[in-house]
Amino acid sequence: MTDILTDRTTASASGPADGPGTGDAAAFPTANGRATARTGGRATSAGAGRATSARTTGEEGRDRATGRRRLDAARRLRTLTGVDEELLARVRYERSKYTALGGVVLGTSVIAGFSMWNFATEALGRVSVAALVPTVIWMLFVLNLDRWLVTPQPNARRRVGPLLTRLLIALLLGAVIAEPLVLRIFQTAVEQHVADERTRVVDELRTNLVRCNPVPSTTRTAVPKGCGTTYILSFGATPGEQAEELAALRSDATTLQKRVDVDTTRLEAIDSEVRDECRVLIRMASTGLYQRTSECRRLRDKARDYRTTHHTGENEKRLAGMHSRISGIEAGLTSSRTAFLKTRADGIERRLDAERAKQKEIGALERIRALDELASGNAVLFVGIWLVRLLFVLLDVLPVLVKYLSGETAYDRMLTGESNSAVKIHSEEVRLAERRAMANLEIGQDAIEQEVRRHRVESEAALREHTATMNIRVRQAVNALQDEIRRSSTV
Repeated sequence: MTDILTDRTTASASGPADGPGTGDAAAFPTANGRATARTGGRATSAGAGRATSARTTGEEGRDRATGRRRLDAARRLRTLTGVDEELLARVRYERSKYTALGGVVLGTSVIAGFSMWNFATEALGRVSVAALVPTVIWMLFVLNLDRWLVTPQPNARRRVGPLLTRLLIALLLGAVIAEPLVLRIFQTAVEQHVADERTRVVDELRTNLVRCNPVPSTTRTAVPKGCGTTYILSFGATPGEQAEELAALRSDATTLQKRVDVDTTRLEAIDSEVRDECRVLIRMASTGLYQRTSECRRLRDKARDYRTTHHTGENEKRLAGMHSRISGIEAGLTSSRTAFLKTRADGIERRLDAERAKQKEIGALERIRALDELASGNAVLFVGIWLVRLLFVLLDVLPVLVKYLSGETAYDRMLTGESNSAVKIHSEEVRLAERRAMANLEIGQDAIEQEVRRHRVESEAALREHTATMNIRVRQAVNALQDEIRRSSTV
């Protein structure tokens, strides 16, 4: 096309240049003035023609360079489709189709490279130059695989098995490529869900550690239900022993307090009777003096005997000692409990720090699981995720779909014809080589048989010659002997 446009430009440029020359030749026999004027015009026209020609040549060179670059780029794109340029040159109108198909293959490989870049950076947890290595390898692999998938095959329309195999490979490849891209699109939601899930795990661990490590009230504290060795912390000392002693002391103090209360109540009743009775004074008839009644003295003796028999004073002193001891144990228990709570809090924080240390950068599997959890909890998000996933799968399968849904082209038919012709030619060449080999074998066999027959004939002739020679010798010997006998008999 560029050559045709160049020829037209050259023809249009040469037309005006030739026109003045023709006019000058016709006007040459005219008057001198007119001829001189036309000679000057001819010189001017020639200069303009040369300038126009030079300008046209420069534009032609630029057009050719531009066209060459376009053809080189288009040829490189068509190379990705696996077509034969010599065969495709016979159907030029299909070049644009295979050029576009090459662009689709290149675009799919670029998408695959971007997908691998996202996957590698997510696996490494940061953007690194090392991610370029798997990205380039994966991009070239997908590029060559798509090139193999869309490469025209002779008699491909008649074979369903290879077509289905290629479509299945394209679907699987598309599913692998689409997943990192889907994770990239929903990156914000996925990372937020992972952060919330990690916070929930840490909070749940803190709750279980607090529940499974309560402040012990005795030395033998039962393990709470659902608490295994995972949530049990080890402590050097616990306030359980002091708690047991305090509980026993409180129980004894309560029992003694009840007894003291009963004794105190009884003594108060007796003392009240004593006061009431001893307040009354009676006058003695013999002496005329006032004195206490005998009942007063009896009640006083009763109160004194009650205190002696029930040990009320000792019990009260003992109870006061118990309360003092309880106060001391409670103070020690409070400090011990405070130390225990601090130790437990430190242990829980260490476990939480260890759990947080495990929660490093968000990995690919964690992202996939988070995306599935998000999709399972929201129908709209589920549909959106699968639509995006199917879109990328469709983009990755697009080269194969474009190739096999466009129908059989003239190039495919020509390729099939050339392939069948090449197969027939090869078959005939094989048959010809086979026949030539068989002929050579037959010729060799005939030559061997002839050689055998010749050797046999020569052997038989030599035998006959030898036999004849021997017969002649025998005959000569016999004749000589006969002659000798004759001579002997004659003598």
